[in-house]
Amino acid sequence: MSNYSFDPKLDLKLERVVDVPRELVWQGWTDPEHIKHWFAPKPWTIVECQIDLRPGGAIDFTMRSSDGQDYPNMGCYLEVVENERLTWTDALLLGYRPSEKPFFTAVILFESQGDKTKYTALALHKNETDPRLTRTWGLIRAGTSVSTNSLNTCRSSKNGQPNKAEDVRVTRFMRDFDRAYA
Repeated sequence: MSNYSFDPKLDLKLERVVDVPRELVWQGWTDPEHIKHWFAPKPWTIVECQIDLRPGGAIDFTMRSSDGQDYPNMGCYLEVVENERLTWTDALLLGYRPSEKPFFTAVILFESQGDKTKYTALALHKNETDPRLTRTWGLIRAGTSVSTNSLNTCRSSKNGQPNKAEDVRVTRFMRDFDRAYA
């Protein structure tokens, strides 16, 4: 899958260097608890998130609008290269089953640059209308425009106890994304 071709008429691309180690950015994209806190464009929220992080596995989450309406989203991972690349699509469901309304394929690239990460997010679409919809809905910011306040609640430890050193790193990660995509 790493042989994608970017078409500026059909696709959207965001590329930034963030002051956060690549492994932490990867965790932000692959841990359902982290995703619940930052993935939805505000004031929307993620109320459910499940990840089966393997090719053919599902990413399944529900976004809730500010008026309380739920929007289920499901996709299928095509490529998972730890700390380097995630590729998924909503054209397929768990186990590569076709979906009813395909919209896009996402390619997320993570590249170390010292103690920073070059982060590239691509949204590949089937026609020229869909990228405009992505921009209108704010979806290009989902996964890139994060709220420092909401992600401050993320904790790296599984027992729910704060890990101050990790909180500082996560907060820095969120702040950098806020600045990059504002």
